Amino acid sequence: MTADSYIQFISVLLIFVVILAVTYYVTKFLAGYQKEKSNLGNIEVIETGRLTTNKYIQIVRLGDKYMAVAVGKDEITALCEIDKDSLKLADDESQNASFKEIFDKFKSEIKGK
Repeated sequence: MTADSYIQFISVLLIFVVILAVTYYVTKFLAGYQKEKSNLGNIEVIETGRLTTNKYIQIVRLGDKYMAVAVGKDEITALCEIDKDSLKLADDESQNASFKEIFDKFKSEIKGK
């Protein structure tokens, strides 16, 4: 291989790394933007449970009310209204935990067994 082919390989590799970095940061920006926009309203999906491949039960907050909703491929059905007191809402701390904290907790649970 000549020096030109090495330079060409390095330049292609550098371009690839730059494209990966740009893709990563654009994806993070778009995810943050969408999350920001979705948290401004009165509608929030609290939890989703999968029943089959295309059927789910969701707990949804609509203003101050909580509802159980069945979601299928082509339909959404309101099941019932739920009291806020009967829900086990996740703490904000667990949602904001870093990967390292979660991984360390997992490792300690594995070692404890």
